[in-house]
Amino acid sequence: MPASTVMYALESVEQQMLHFEFPALLSRADDVISPSHFDLVFTDGITNKLVGCYVSDSLEDVVLVRIYGNKTELFIDRENELKSFCVLYAHGCAPQLYCTFLNGLCYKFVEGTALDSEHVRNPSVFRLITRQLAKIHSIRTHNGWIPKPKLWLKLEKYFTLVYTELSNESFLTRFSFEVSGYQELKQELGWMKRHLSNLRSPVVLCHNDLLCKNIIYNEKKGQVKFIDYEYGEYNYQAYDIGNHFNEFAGTNEVDYSLYPDKGMQLEWLKSYLEAFKEYKGLDDEITEKEVEALYIQVNLFALASHFFWGLWALIQTKYSTIDFDFLRYAIVRFHQYFKMKSEVMKLTFQE
Repeated sequence: MPASTVMYALESVEQQMLHFEFPALLSRADDVISPSHFDLVFTDGITNKLVGCYVSDSLEDVVLVRIYGNKTELFIDRENELKSFCVLYAHGCAPQLYCTFLNGLCYKFVEGTALDSEHVRNPSVFRLITRQLAKIHSIRTHNGWIPKPKLWLKLEKYFTLVYTELSNESFLTRFSFEVSGYQELKQELGWMKRHLSNLRSPVVLCHNDLLCKNIIYNEKKGQVKFIDYEYGEYNYQAYDIGNHFNEFAGTNEVDYSLYPDKGMQLEWLKSYLEAFKEYKGLDDEITEKEVEALYIQVNLFALASHFFWGLWALIQTKYSTIDFDFLRYAIVRFHQYFKMKSEVMKLTFQE
């Protein structure tokens, strides 16, 4: 796409002052195209704004421009996001990143269909998902570096933000009344860290935000690709999977009856382990014990996912300009945390 087209599109987005590192696009600029020769597609997620720019009926020239949500730098490490984006691109797991600017970035469009909670239950589709996730999880670190999970640092950061920056907000009073207060949640966070850290889940490069709409299915090519790497970093393998299972419930109208049952999970996890071992160069058979152990880890780490996104939603309640009921979402996630905790604590490893 000509650079002039992208620049015009950006100037049309709420007249924001965007500053580009533009050489990658300028080097391919050809002619100046009139604004009447291209269209824009606006879509809103619940963190950022996304603009698709194109000049013809073909999707081959689409460029995506993502504009960061208000104050998202408080809880998203944008420098780390770019590092994850580049690593994933180098391994064929992300589209090409064209350029960055102060409050966003521009990258190649991934053609396909964004999935929903029905699609991700389809065995022919979820087997593609397990392979793609296993591929990302098997990406090796450089020079023998041993990564550490970022989960606890992030949770503690979010927790501190909620009870310092938001301490005088009226909505926090409602949250405390409907869910719980500072002391009990602090105890829960400490319990999770002690208990989940001992589950021995491998620390791998994770997506950490694998909701259905972040999975793009290209039926023609028979493949899936993941998008949006804002939370991509090293984390527990079981957390990434448990977070994905939680997202079966949806976002706008959350329905936890859609959380995958044990039978589906075991099938999903076996497919994942087969792909993970293949990418790791291992040829030993997958045992029922391995699948069952991962099942228990995943469902326990799903608790941390509820806690994480519950805190995230409370922060968004104060700062986000996007039309979404973040407080209601926070309450729903914490209610599910406490409901699920009583159930998954009954799970035990079989010797």
